[in-house]
Amino acid sequence: MNDSSLGANKRKMPSVIGTHSGSFHCDEALGCWMLQRLESFRAATIIRSRDPEVLKDCDVVIDVGGAYDFSTLRLDHHQRGFEEIIGIGGFKTKLSSAGLVYKHFGRQVIADVLGMDMKHPDLETVYLQVYKNFIEAVDAIDNGIPQWDTSEPPRYASHTSLASRVANLNPKWNEDGSEEILYKQFLKAVQLTGAEFQDCVEYVGGCWLPARRHVQDALESLSQVDVSLQIMRLDVVCPWKEHLYQLEGELGLSKPVLFCIYKDEREGKWRIQAVSVSSSSFENRRSMPAAWRGLRDEKLSEVSGIPGCVFCHANGFIGGNDTYEGALEMAQKSLTFE
Repeated sequence: MNDSSLGANKRKMPSVIGTHSGSFHCDEALGCWMLQRLESFRAATIIRSRDPEVLKDCDVVIDVGGAYDFSTLRLDHHQRGFEEIIGIGGFKTKLSSAGLVYKHFGRQVIADVLGMDMKHPDLETVYLQVYKNFIEAVDAIDNGIPQWDTSEPPRYASHTSLASRVANLNPKWNEDGSEEILYKQFLKAVQLTGAEFQDCVEYVGGCWLPARRHVQDALESLSQVDVSLQIMRLDVVCPWKEHLYQLEGELGLSKPVLFCIYKDEREGKWRIQAVSVSSSSFENRRSMPAAWRGLRDEKLSEVSGIPGCVFCHANGFIGGNDTYEGALEMAQKSLTFE
């Protein structure tokens, strides 16, 4: 079933999105926003109810009803036995109603937000990254899945997450909590979650993805930099580490990249940076030689035998040179010198 066929067998227009009444949460608010980005639901009204007689006439029902049946667009996740996951990318988090909407319609929503063709080769990459960066946390929080495997109490309280801010839109215990007020506040939650989701999609499509392309170009040109195939040159300065770790596996590189060379546009000099073992590690796959660390300028050039040296950090993870050739030689020597 695709977007254009949604509601084709329904008798009424405009379409109706059903979700539960009472206190609202981040997942169904975001799910409603995503549905309203689809052509078939762009003008849809939202009904909030727990009455099966009311919900049965809705074109799509999310987060209520006790059933998951995509063929009838019943997308609840609370029922016993529900263990649905996104199904790709190795993610294991159980879906919320937002995740269910995203699983089936996320690609269409992303294409709509970015003005991207559904056949665009990068659509799946963006789809997976947006799930990783945004949707998975919504799923996990709504399903009560902790971020860490620990029984230790948290060191501090956090009440500023998107889920917390949506929860704070619910009327307080000593405020008017009528369904009319709840509905107005729920629509605010829909807009809040949608705006932040759209920001994420636009960041991934407009910033993260172009950086990935630059890193992929650099990795596909390793042989033009050094015969070791372990020194990467970035011709455009951009965030590169996350992409490097992902693309090394995707491209099936025979050796791990150990150093990245790029130009510092502010100073006009070249940098050499060691690649860390992982995105969360301060340990390098290979550091610059111990004899260089903490040295600068002429002294560093004297010890290394490389003209134009600017510095080598005391921890050996980054250094600089006046020229590309000098930075490359620093990287090359770092491959063999301890």
